[in-house]
Amino acid sequence: MRVGSFVLGAQFPGQGQGEALHRAVRSAEVAEEAGLDTAWLAEHHFVPYGTCPSAVTLAALLLGRTRRLRVGTAVSVLPTVHPVALAEQAALLHVTSGGRFSLGVGRGGPWVDLEVFGAGLEAYEKGFPESLDLLLRWLREPAVGASGDRYRFREVPVVPRPSESLSEEPGPEVVVACTSPSSVRLAAERGLPMLLGMHVGDEEKAEMVALWRRHARAAGRAAAEVHGAAHVSAGVCQIADRRTDAAETLLKAMPGWLRQGLGAHVTVDGRARRMRDPHAYTELLCGLHPVGTPRLCADRLAATGERTGVSRFALLVEGSGDLAATEENVRRLGAEVLPQLR
Repeated sequence: MRVGSFVLGAQFPGQGQGEALHRAVRSAEVAEEAGLDTAWLAEHHFVPYGTCPSAVTLAALLLGRTRRLRVGTAVSVLPTVHPVALAEQAALLHVTSGGRFSLGVGRGGPWVDLEVFGAGLEAYEKGFPESLDLLLRWLREPAVGASGDRYRFREVPVVPRPSESLSEEPGPEVVVACTSPSSVRLAAERGLPMLLGMHVGDEEKAEMVALWRRHARAAGRAAAEVHGAAHVSAGVCQIADRRTDAAETLLKAMPGWLRQGLGAHVTVDGRARRMRDPHAYTELLCGLHPVGTPRLCADRLAATGERTGVSRFALLVEGSGDLAATEENVRRLGAEVLPQLR
């Protein structure tokens, strides 16, 4: 089991964007000091829910500031970027970091981002498989051309190549955010591990892992690959000496951030959208994830791993909205929870 942090750069009410980004960077630096495995970086545009607009850029900064920590995107929104440009960046980070970079990709949502970046709604609704396959080819082949519906270009050489020989490390890991049966199938057929959202409980995650395995076997994936896939579960973690204190910390801070951040999303086509009740959503997260004493947190992580088959965790540790409290939360996760899991 590998435990990492999930970094949003969340802008809580009354905070500036620079403050949110500074807390994001510090939480990742402290994650390495505390012995966590990975810092997973979220990406959002035009909303205070998350102030990082380029997860791959922040990953480059953090890879330069750390020596052991793996850094991943959770996720880079594929419909709003050219897959070759993103694959080039991923290859560059893979090579220069000594293989410490993981590329998480996802469809994102039907947001105004699609208008601003010129991708259009069709890139979100229909174009994700083509973009994903082009990205994967770039990370695995010495030269690539395209003749798809959205991308068409002559064959060009891949520079830098993530791996120049069979004896070297393979290219960067690619993880796919999955929220539906169709996205589970897409990931499984390509043998790519899933990133599962924090709003999903153990039962649903177990069903998604089982579905992934069925599709992977049907696609001819080897048994070792099917059962060895290292899926990632996003969640929330808040540690205190009493469970009530941990939950109270989140219930005081997170609803205001969720109300402000989620409420700022604008759809590209004016479609109606329904926002979760921020307080009820925070209560749900406290019930699903490791929120409480170190013993409770360790037990909950172990139970989720056993029930679901998930072996990696990306835990939101900045739910207090406070820099000092976030750093303490990460340090306690490393010092008091991880040893119980080992």
